[in-house]
Amino acid sequence: MDTIITKSKVEELLPQKEPFVMVSFLYDFKETSISTGFEILSDNLFVENDEFNESGLIENMAQSIALHTNYDFFLKNKKAPTGYIGSIKNVKLISLPRVGQIIKTDVKVLQEFMGVTLVDATVTCDDKLIISAQLKTVLAE
Repeated sequence: MDTIITKSKVEELLPQKEPFVMVSFLYDFKETSISTGFEILSDNLFVENDEFNESGLIENMAQSIALHTNYDFFLKNKKAPTGYIGSIKNVKLISLPRVGQIIKTDVKVLQEFMGVTLVDATVTCDDKLIISAQLKTVLAE
C-alpha cells in the first residue's frame, strides 16, 4: 500500500516517542478520516506470546487520531496541540494480530466540537476486522 509520508515523519508528528510509537505508516488523509498502518515487531512493548495485545491496539487507534490532528496542523504549517483520550467505548475485540503482520487502522470523525473529537475506529489485519471501538479525544489548551 502506498504511503503519504515516511515513517520518520510519522514519528515526528506524533507526541509519543520510541519505544511508544504505535503507527508506522500514513496511507490516506481526509478532513474527516485517516488510514494508518503499523508493523508489529517482536520487541514492541505490547507484544505478549508473539501477539500484539488489546492495549496496543487501543493505543494504535489513539495515535492514529493524534496523527489525523497533527498532520492537519502540519499541512497548515501550525504547531499541533497535545490531546488526550477522553473515553473509549463499544470495544469489540475479534482477534489479535501476530508479530510480523501489518495492521491497518481506519478512523472516521463523527463529530468535532470545541476541541473534543468523537470517532469510530476499526483495525484490520489481512483485510479482516480484528477490533473496533468508539473513542473520544480532547485537545489540551
